[in-house]
Amino acid sequence: MRHLFTIVAGLALMAPAMALAANSDSKTVGVAGNVANLCVLGAPTPAAVDVGQMAATSGARVGKITTIAGQNVTLPGSFCNFAGTHLTVSATALVAADGSAVQAGFARAVNYTATVNNWAGTAAAVTTTATAAGGTPTASGTGGNQAAPKLSDLGLVLSAFTAPSDNLLVAGGYSGSVTITLGPSVAE
Repeated sequence: MRHLFTIVAGLALMAPAMALAANSDSKTVGVAGNVANLCVLGAPTPAAVDVGQMAATSGARVGKITTIAGQNVTLPGSFCNFAGTHLTVSATALVAADGSAVQAGFARAVNYTATVNNWAGTAAAVTTTATAAGGTPTASGTGGNQAAPKLSDLGLVLSAFTAPSDNLLVAGGYSGSVTITLGPSVAE
């Protein structure tokens, strides 16, 4: 009788455990998402550059281009969240707003070099080569390939300001621009 009681008691204890196993179930639900390829340039600081008086007003070089200090612009917090990206820089020479014909010995353009650093091993750089009359003012260059996602404060440096043939500069306001593009390499 004792053995029968032990067997019945043992079955009674197992019954709730069996009932629990039969009363529960589990399933797995997959969760997925996507992140788009993004490249973002930080706001340029300063947003505009004024190099000031570009012609010497006295001395041996009066009327010709004076020494213009390099100019620095920062694009903080620039990033691409994917690999295989590069910078392209396109610069337009400073050209006088007055579109009149230029007499020999004068220039209405100021060329310069624009270099964007801190992205890949090779900086993106270009030097404008506008003519004395202001023709063909725009040029572009591409930097090296960045092989991984990157976050960086980019630095734009404007330097090496020159007048075509070192001619005298025509009076008036001059303007140009630099466009920086951050995106996938051509092979992407």
